[in-house]
Amino acid sequence: MKRSTTALLTLGTVTAAVAGGVLFLGSGGGAGASGKGGKGGEGGEGLPPATATVQRTDLLRSTTVDGRLDFAQRRVVKAAVEGTVTVAAAEGETVRRGEALYELNDKPVTLLYGPVPMFREMKVGDRGSDVLQLERNLRDLGYGFGLYVDTEYGKDTEAAVKRWQKHLNRTVTGRVGRGDVVFQPDRVKVVSADAALADQVGPDGPVLTIASTRPVVRAELEQTDGALTARGTKVEVTLPSGRTVRGKVAGTVRPEEDGSEGAAQEGITVEVVLDGGARTASGEDARAAASVTFVSEARKGVLAVPVEAVVALRGENGGYGLQIVRGTSSTMVRVETGMTADGQIEVSGAGLREGMKAGVAKP
Repeated sequence: MKRSTTALLTLGTVTAAVAGGVLFLGSGGGAGASGKGGKGGEGGEGLPPATATVQRTDLLRSTTVDGRLDFAQRRVVKAAVEGTVTVAAAEGETVRRGEALYELNDKPVTLLYGPVPMFREMKVGDRGSDVLQLERNLRDLGYGFGLYVDTEYGKDTEAAVKRWQKHLNRTVTGRVGRGDVVFQPDRVKVVSADAALADQVGPDGPVLTIASTRPVVRAELEQTDGALTARGTKVEVTLPSGRTVRGKVAGTVRPEEDGSEGAAQEGITVEVVLDGGARTASGEDARAAASVTFVSEARKGVLAVPVEAVVALRGENGGYGLQIVRGTSSTMVRVETGMTADGQIEVSGAGLREGMKAGVAKP
């Protein structure tokens, strides 16, 4: 897994004349003291060798990992009855209500919409939520003439099923067998054909793997990054084409749900939904890697200086300060520090303003 943890500064850059690695040490009671002239020296007396501008900006700390394009809610479609695959599924095809997912023994296995799986043969006299969703599909497919949509499989349901079976060139029985249809919540994308043409499949034998048509990016984080896996966490995704799009974490994916071979057991695989829907990933190479940036912490509109500008104050009060330069004099100003990102640190304090010059050490 390729991974990098970076701290980025966006919307503004603190420009330093020189950015050094030495931390000034001042007196704990020196806030407010001033020095004039000279080349300056350490310890807060005189002018510093260089300055940086106190600037209002956004600080961003992020973690970037590799990801890959995929589709949400992968699941395997298994045969309900024994038979021979006479039409294999086409990888990448989108299948909609009323269309065949595949054919078994030269008979179409039709996709219908609904949350209840096909768990029994349906016939006159049956009642249940599965009957209700069957009738809704028959109505929406145009076979609902004279059909009263309810939970009872009556003569009107039987008549609608016969009209549908005749259209499909199936044996007209008025009953719907377990191997005749597959219920899914909505249209599906065929991810892979698990059974090839002429393969013999038995009950519960895998035929194909499907997913929703919603594009997602799957990325693996380390266990220590658990806070980034929260649903709704905002991310930025750089697609294989180089385009950058926004998205958010939809949740985590168990290793067995991840289509990659040898899915790592030690990491956490997250599923990121792309803003903009299906068109966002149109034309992208699903075999190429994407880059996913998770924002772990952000501070907007704060005052920031280079880390090297912060002075550790001596004395019983301790704390931190900035050596603020005004013309030919300097004043030590006590500050509170906050988030650090990419060599910058958030600072606040009485009298501290954007545009001030803070001393920094030599490079």
